[in-house]
Amino acid sequence: MREALERHQVWVYLAALLAGLALGGLRPAAAAGLEGGLWPLLGLLLYATFTQVPLGRLGLAARDWRFAGALVLGNFLLLPLLVGSLVVALPMAPAVKLGVLMVLLVPCTDWFITFSHLGRGDAGRAIAATPLLLALQLVTLPSYLWLFLGAEWLSLAIGGPLLGAFAGLILVPLAAAWLTRRLASRRAGAHRLVAGLGWLPVPLLAAVLLLVAATQVAGMAGVSGVVLQVLPLFIGYLTLAALLGVGLGRLFGLSPPAARTLTFSLGTRNSFVMLPIALALPQGWQAAVVVIVVQSLVELFGMLAYLRLVPCRLIPDRPGTPPG
Repeated sequence: MREALERHQVWVYLAALLAGLALGGLRPAAAAGLEGGLWPLLGLLLYATFTQVPLGRLGLAARDWRFAGALVLGNFLLLPLLVGSLVVALPMAPAVKLGVLMVLLVPCTDWFITFSHLGRGDAGRAIAATPLLLALQLVTLPSYLWLFLGAEWLSLAIGGPLLGAFAGLILVPLAAAWLTRRLASRRAGAHRLVAGLGWLPVPLLAAVLLLVAATQVAGMAGVSGVVLQVLPLFIGYLTLAALLGVGLGRLFGLSPPAARTLTFSLGTRNSFVMLPIALALPQGWQAAVVVIVVQSLVELFGMLAYLRLVPCRLIPDRPGTPPG
């Protein structure tokens, strides 16, 4: 049942987004009354998601040096440099550039596991890699934003509210999830709690998208212009990530399942973690929220294409090659 929910999550999110747009357009007063529930919902979503990340398995990913090397090289060096250089050169508004950089510079730590499993990748490697991906992105994102935006410009976008959102909606849920997993390793009741929380990310993210659409996106002017600006960029990113996954898989001599997992990691971004940070940006930077929501939807439809193309066309099984 849970796998079926995850398999069809793209349609759940699309329905939630459309419902939110309808609510925000038809009943703006009712939508405005829901805004207070957005932040608690985001906190719960991040807590439930982080409980599924095996933070204690960081060393396991490092020991798989070929896969870890390809993962780090692609996610934290090649893609950031390529994407950042392109975004800085494009004639886009500062808020749009910030949104694109925020969402494309951070690899996913949740549904990439699901898509790796569905796309005949190595779910075990994906699970082991998530703490490595999460730790590195928390360190590298500020550095890359400074590199591509500049210290003065970045200081205009990032201030006290954003740092508060990062502490309250990233660090606190992360710490709570770590404590929950520690308890789960010792007590059966806590272990069942972690398993139960695994059902929540899909419906919680759908609820978040509904509230964001109703309270933020639907009330913005110029949304269609922003969408048209970033849509080709996000589609192009998915194409680049797929080709890079194939190339790095060959360069590092990865087995087909490991190379597929790498490709799904390069193609998926941590949009839901960046969303609360974008929502905390000061007045005038709200277009970053639109960018992140659009990216998440483009990515979800892109993953449907990945599920067909990656295991069958781009990285098929090799005759006589053992799995893993």
